[in-house]
Amino acid sequence: MRPLTLWRYEARRAGWAALLGPPVAVALGVSAALVNTMPGDATKARILLGALEMAVPLAAGVGCASLVGRDPAVELQLAAPTPYRVTLLRRLAVTLVWAAMVAGLTAAVLIATGWWARWPANHGPFAGQLTWAAPTVGLGAVGFVAGAVFRSPAAAGALVSTVWTFQQLFADLAQEHLPGRLLYLFATTRGPVPGDWTGNRLALLGAAATLVALALVVLARSERLIGEEDE
Repeated sequence: MRPLTLWRYEARRAGWAALLGPPVAVALGVSAALVNTMPGDATKARILLGALEMAVPLAAGVGCASLVGRDPAVELQLAAPTPYRVTLLRRLAVTLVWAAMVAGLTAAVLIATGWWARWPANHGPFAGQLTWAAPTVGLGAVGFVAGAVFRSPAAAGALVSTVWTFQQLFADLAQEHLPGRLLYLFATTRGPVPGDWTGNRLALLGAAATLVALALVVLARSERLIGEEDE
């Protein structure tokens, strides 16, 4: 199979949740900014950046949570020359790259129109891209490892949504201590300690790499995959 054909196939197998989620998330965020009635450009800019930092990562996380368990005949996948976990890793890459393309294009528009700079804690047009990149990769990794462990897209998606909701509703509690601040998803638009921002973004990326590695270890147990498909 040619590389381009292979990646197109993996994009289709990633599912509609992975492909439609990010653009829908951006559309909802832009709509929220348009109907916002609170005064001040900073408030509207915060909503727009919040769409990138909050909505896109949630969409990507739910999409990644649905990757494991989509194949109707896992036995055939396990018998293929390419290890099944490599196939899933490609689908994870497709999901995250697509989310990055949507978020990156949206960020470019915000920068070009001046809305990016209207949020005081924007961290610039370059390093500021970690606003969406770190939580997107982080929550995507949570969804991927949850899918590998639970073998259920619904359960994995529920865990992603729970993590996201907890940090939304209990922001102060989540950031009360340094470890929590380093793993807080929304440090750009809701983080109270600017000095922790860079460490927070790097910690999220490091945690994501660790979770993906853990997921690959779990997915290497082919006998477990077959056993759970047969149940």
